Amino acid sequence: MMNGDTPPPPHGRLDISTTNILPGALPAPTSCPWNFANDAGLVSTTAPERRNSVRVWLIKWINHLTVIGATCVAAWISDGLLSSRQSVQQALPDLVTILLFFLASPTRQLPHARFRRELIQQLRSIMPALMLSGLIQAAIFKWLGWSEPALLRTTGIWMTTVATALIFAHGFVVFVLNHPSIERRLTSKIAIIGYDSHAVRIAERLSVNSPNRVKVAGIFCDDIGQPEQIPVDGSIDDLIRLSRKANLDGIIIAFPPALGKESHIPSITWRFRSVPADIFVTPYLIRDPDMLLPIQTIGSLPFVVLERRPLDEWQMLQKKAFDIVLSLVALIPFLILFVIVAAAIKLDSPGPVLFRQPRNGLNNQQFMIFKFRSMDVSGSDLMSVKQTSRDDPRVTRVGRWLRKLSIDELPQLLNVLRGEMSLVGPRPHAPQTRIEGKLLHDVLVDYIVRLKVKPGITGWAQVNGARGELTKSDDLRRRVAYDLEYIQRWSIGFDLKIIALTVMREIVSKHAF
Repeated sequence: MMNGDTPPPPHGRLDISTTNILPGALPAPTSCPWNFANDAGLVSTTAPERRNSVRVWLIKWINHLTVIGATCVAAWISDGLLSSRQSVQQALPDLVTILLFFLASPTRQLPHARFRRELIQQLRSIMPALMLSGLIQAAIFKWLGWSEPALLRTTGIWMTTVATALIFAHGFVVFVLNHPSIERRLTSKIAIIGYDSHAVRIAERLSVNSPNRVKVAGIFCDDIGQPEQIPVDGSIDDLIRLSRKANLDGIIIAFPPALGKESHIPSITWRFRSVPADIFVTPYLIRDPDMLLPIQTIGSLPFVVLERRPLDEWQMLQKKAFDIVLSLVALIPFLILFVIVAAAIKLDSPGPVLFRQPRNGLNNQQFMIFKFRSMDVSGSDLMSVKQTSRDDPRVTRVGRWLRKLSIDELPQLLNVLRGEMSLVGPRPHAPQTRIEGKLLHDVLVDYIVRLKVKPGITGWAQVNGARGELTKSDDLRRRVAYDLEYIQRWSIGFDLKIIALTVMREIVSKHAF
């Protein structure tokens, strides 16, 4: 297990704001397997199903851009058939029509199906919005005093042009989404925790009913000595190791109804507190079906959501695009600075320009972080057993200035482009970093939760002064509190604010040495 022998907190609840773990006792029904038909009521009385936000966003904006472009084309076609006064008046109905289509068009996720069937479903879903928009446009033309032939011709041109454009646009989108490489990226990877026929049935239904939307990574469970235990794909520790390679989207706890032990589910959820995956449980393991926990449908099956990952698919895509674009933009003006710094390091002391060191990243995966070398080679501490302190004799003359101005961190832009780090996030620590002789996750149990997101070059803790050497547990507690607040509040705007504060506050920082 990742965090040694640290036990879960009492009553199965984590005392941090970024988690939502099911509390306390979880007695289960003592009879009857999962009745899928009876779960409809549970779904209807709880939070709505979580959507595949990337797919929904793509379809929605393809619709919007297509309608805007098609409206411009339709106006150009109609211009030669209208009087000068009507050409001027046409702008208002077109604008109202576009806005009405945006409001009326559906944004729900459409079911994944074969190309032709899905294309028909998508076009059928937007036809009511298209018809309503056309009727409102004709009504506005009538209110402006247009003759019936003119308004019918103009509205007909608009509807024909927009419908044709939407057919081609949706055909292209569906073709792209059905391409094997894209389909693999949009497929949710789900692992199941269970040991009997209940887990097998769930895995089979997910695989058969949603083969292109859900991929079952396997069934996992520790050996709990149950007579009906089936062969599984590995233990829970194996599943934790798999999550570091497979980037799991969700983990379903699917024990049979008879295994309703009080602390079983919270203790399992506790073991996954650094894994960036949604955690679900089968509804029959919940004591009160009216408790305010959200429900999500995976394939055709509803599950109770115990814990959400900090960022969903669309948010992760936004953050990744933000990181890549800004890193590439930043590298261009920094190239000359890199050359100057490299020359200064080589002239000041023998050894490589860059220093590489293992750090703990997303989901406790280790990666090699890049920094400008700021210490003598003989004093470099690869495993960071000894933290850098103020007036540390190992730091070179040039290195002291690099650390003071935070220039030594700039090569981490390469880690961002490699996908190992983000521009903004919790700062990564070396695996052997200790406080008072203890590893960081042994000092503070909440520490490991910050590994649910990629580490950053800068972060909310850094701009609030929580940086530098960790000498006591309060230093770590303060830093982790800021990191968890960042995870909870994340947005592109918040990242931009932190970057701006980094430039203003941290370029010359009293905490950097």
